[in-house]
Amino acid sequence: MIRDAMINTANGMISTSSSSANAQTPGLKTYFKTPEGRYKLHYEKTHPSGLLHYAHGKTVTQVTIAHLKDKPAPSTPTGSSSSSFSASSGVRSAAARWLGAGNGSRALGFVGGNGGSKNVNSTSRIGSLGASSSSNSMTNTNFDGKGTYLIFNVCDAIFISDLNSQDKDPIKSIHFSNSNPVCHAFDQDAKDGHDLLIGLNSGDVYSVSLRQQLQDVGKKLVGAQHYNKDGSVNNSRCTSIAWIPGGDGAFVVAHADGNMYVYDKNKDGAGDSSFSVIKDQTQFSVAHARYSKSNPIARWHVCQGSINSVAFSFDGAYLATVGRDGYLRVFDYSKEQLVCGGKSYYGALLCCAWSMDGKYILTGGEDDLVQVWSMEDRKVVAWGEGHNSWVSGVAFDSYWSSPNSDGTGETVMYRFGSVGQVYRC
Repeated sequence: MIRDAMINTANGMISTSSSSANAQTPGLKTYFKTPEGRYKLHYEKTHPSGLLHYAHGKTVTQVTIAHLKDKPAPSTPTGSSSSSFSASSGVRSAAARWLGAGNGSRALGFVGGNGGSKNVNSTSRIGSLGASSSSNSMTNTNFDGKGTYLIFNVCDAIFISDLNSQDKDPIKSIHFSNSNPVCHAFDQDAKDGHDLLIGLNSGDVYSVSLRQQLQDVGKKLVGAQHYNKDGSVNNSRCTSIAWIPGGDGAFVVAHADGNMYVYDKNKDGAGDSSFSVIKDQTQFSVAHARYSKSNPIARWHVCQGSINSVAFSFDGAYLATVGRDGYLRVFDYSKEQLVCGGKSYYGALLCCAWSMDGKYILTGGEDDLVQVWSMEDRKVVAWGEGHNSWVSGVAFDSYWSSPNSDGTGETVMYRFGSVGQVYRC
């Protein structure tokens, strides 16, 4: 179940107020606890799991909004983009991200079209994933080079749909024969064509051009760069993947064994890389590759057990991670130092997200709570109840501003959403 809420901050204090215009669902707890007391949500809404059109009835591990601008010159196959939150998609983009990265089964709906060819549909299969030569592939001449798209993982496939079309079918599907895609990330500032990262259950990672995938009507992923091939660096499951803001093509990949690797897409994906042995599995440590041509270029040992999610602050200064051990950890990324953190009420933390101004971090997990962490106070300043299952996704709505803002800057309103896993027998 997707839920959205608003928190109002005045003079540095998080508080929430009720709105009589918004009726509450009978029997559903819709309030926030803060150190100052308990408050009803300023605004609360629930969305049925079948809100969108394309109903799979299967687990969707992640959904991302990708916005492609006007088609560039033919000689430059690059894709300019907006991240998971595009201005044109507004609240819809936030709702898409709220679907999270959980394991619960839920039906979802998506749309397709945008002038794309139907030669590749939701049932097409491409066998093993690998790069194919663009000279040997067919070009989709109907693709106009721009649009807003939904990218989502379902079982062994990546699907791409047109957000604004009424057509129910995805316009592109890419299947993996040997492993399942479990996470992906879209770069809002890509300087060349490779703007989409895909992490697999096998530990393999690919970078590709979203535009190139949409232009090609073949059944293989086109022009892919392959990292950690066959688990050569780490053979545990990819759990989360993220572009580094302002990193000029650098990205991080988190794994189920508690390690996170820093890659550079401008280097050879098969570059030899070896790291020193981790002496103490219980301690945070960073090791750098021994050679300049190595890729990955660094290994962060974050925790014992799985890193479930990673998220950069929007300025790239801080990196938040949550893990199986129930801890939120916040790092100064450039200094490679742990600066603060905290623990869940109980159980693992599954997801995290930053506010646009970097002042707050949302977390959700197996304790069924949504927690709001303050970077200034270095502690939880609010926590929300209402979910009756694990919270698998959280997100701030980055393109929403309070309609009551008077422009003085003294009061700031944040709107965020969360999704709980839904289980069916």
